[in-house]
Amino acid sequence: MTEKAIPLTNDTSLDKLISAAADKELVLLGEASHGTHEYYLWRDKISRRLIAEQDFSFIAVEGDFASLYHLNLYVKNLDGAANSAREVLLKLHRWPTWMWANEEVVALAEWLRKHNDKLPQNKKVGFYGMDVYDEWNSKKVVLDLLKTTRQAAYEYVKDQYKCFEPHKGDSWSYAHAVNAGKEACTTATKNVVEYIKNNRNRLQGLSDDVYFYLLQNTIVVQNAEEFYRESVKSSGPSSWNSRVHHMHGTVKELLELYGKDAKGIVWAHNTHIGDAEYTSMRGAGQKNIGQLTRKGLGDANVFLIGFTTYEGKVMAGDSWGAPMKEMTIPPAISNSIEHKLNQVDQDSFYIIFDEEDRKEENLKTLGNRAVGVVYNPRGDRRQFVPTIIPLRYDALVFFKKTSALRVLKK
Repeated sequence: MTEKAIPLTNDTSLDKLISAAADKELVLLGEASHGTHEYYLWRDKISRRLIAEQDFSFIAVEGDFASLYHLNLYVKNLDGAANSAREVLLKLHRWPTWMWANEEVVALAEWLRKHNDKLPQNKKVGFYGMDVYDEWNSKKVVLDLLKTTRQAAYEYVKDQYKCFEPHKGDSWSYAHAVNAGKEACTTATKNVVEYIKNNRNRLQGLSDDVYFYLLQNTIVVQNAEEFYRESVKSSGPSSWNSRVHHMHGTVKELLELYGKDAKGIVWAHNTHIGDAEYTSMRGAGQKNIGQLTRKGLGDANVFLIGFTTYEGKVMAGDSWGAPMKEMTIPPAISNSIEHKLNQVDQDSFYIIFDEEDRKEENLKTLGNRAVGVVYNPRGDRRQFVPTIIPLRYDALVFFKKTSALRVLKK
């Protein structure tokens, strides 16, 4: 490992990584946890160089579509844009807000705004959430947009969404009711998506950006309905895969929106961007974006970069919805890639995997750290995904010791 390690000291340290990723249609940037400063900092550095030097078109992140679209308005200086990235991010309300309401994202967004200000409108780089959550906000966006655009469309969609009304913003309540035999809104959400797709000519007052925003919010509502229903119905992989297909679909739609020669950057957890085919996820029937993009675009057009650490600090919660706090990540278990990389005499570095690394005699299964937004350091030993590292990723970025995200204060 030592001879392949490329030390990370400054922006120019990334030259070989940028060169390897430059001509790809999608570059996926992972993270071993959702609350670590170094992952955000270096994903930012990589993203800036891909955008400034290699003409990448957009960044899609593991965040909510409707709320993060306001950051897209800001970085592109579109109608309705806020006065600053900080203003947008401080309005985020759905837990875990720290994933995007942090100083690291503010820095990237402000750089992106300055970069875009020098470009014509059709060349500005976008920033989008690609996740399936915040569906009630998406439903409100759809109705509010149609109410001011086309009354007949508003009335139709309002009537279709009526079946959600008894659940007043609670998707779990809806999913449990359906599981108990109440009528599902599956057909209604599909009808709305089809209606918006088939009536573009009646919504000519909307720019392509706003029409995409409208349509994508209807897709969020449709796919969230499936996600929650599947989550309650089964303990198998169907709900996980439902969310994965939504995120992958959003990235595909962004490539289409940005047109011929578009290139995209994706930020998500390693469990989403590292190819699931080469982890224990395969045996559980779980797919992910890294796997689907390799299959859809071809291995040669996708570059998967994992990020991990031996030990450090992280922002997380004890349970879903719990207050965030800074937690300690203990040293990695012995049978892990993190333990192995910690023996290299460099504080931080990356490795680009080649054909030699991928020869059968060089492949072995090692644990790969996976910390979620809900975390208990005492159970850390269980949070390593069995992985064939050189096949799961095209490159891996490693830090001996990491620090927590710098969360925005209201």
